[in-house]
Amino acid sequence: MAAGPSRPRKRTIMRLLAAAAVLVVAAFLLLYFVVFPTSSPKPFKLTPGATAAGTSTAPATTTATTTTAAASSGRWVIAGGSQAGYRVREKLAFLPAESDAVGRTSQVTGGAAIVRSAHSVTISTASFVVAVNTLKSDRSMRDEKIHEIGLESDRYPNATFVLSRPVTVPLASLQGKVARVPVTGTFNIHGTARPETLPVELGLSGSTLQAVGALSFPWGAFGMTAPSVGGFVNVTETATMEFDLRLQRA
Repeated sequence: MAAGPSRPRKRTIMRLLAAAAVLVVAAFLLLYFVVFPTSSPKPFKLTPGATAAGTSTAPATTTATTTTAAASSGRWVIAGGSQAGYRVREKLAFLPAESDAVGRTSQVTGGAAIVRSAHSVTISTASFVVAVNTLKSDRSMRDEKIHEIGLESDRYPNATFVLSRPVTVPLASLQGKVARVPVTGTFNIHGTARPETLPVELGLSGSTLQAVGALSFPWGAFGMTAPSVGGFVNVTETATMEFDLRLQRA
């Protein structure tokens, strides 16, 4: 009977296999961080006096009149330019990535009921639906993975928000300014509903009401597990849902 490989030969084979594994990991890192560098969009931000298209509004002398005319009571619905998505910090083993992973979609629907008085604007009801199965980032591999892990958007294609308390804002604070208000409602993400209160920036310019905000939470809060790609690329334990909503009178 032929003798098996000697102990030194086994050790040599193991070293070669280990070296090959290191080379594979190094190649993966090179592709992930050098060949395909991440360029993360900045967080959404509301700029006083900016319209939905990002251009200047009417001269300051007419701002109050325009705001008063635009802040009419009735049903307001999602308009073009609205976006929502996620932001997470990626990690490679124990090293942080250079920037955040950001995925966004413009597939947002819903609206709000607004009641205007002489001195204030009240959002009495509001509900929105985000088609999270249409989220796109700067990497198709990441986009494909979140359909199956983490957000699992194949199983849970939509995320929703329903306002649970009316939000009242002084009319004067919307005239070319940013009103910062706490907003309370129920988020349903990954099939899990949770009441949350988050700070939201509101601005009214011309015929467009803009609402910008973000909610950060541990993955487990909505029944999710922080995703991992190949055991090498992971994310931190906190995820952020962010939105930039533009509403116009229906």
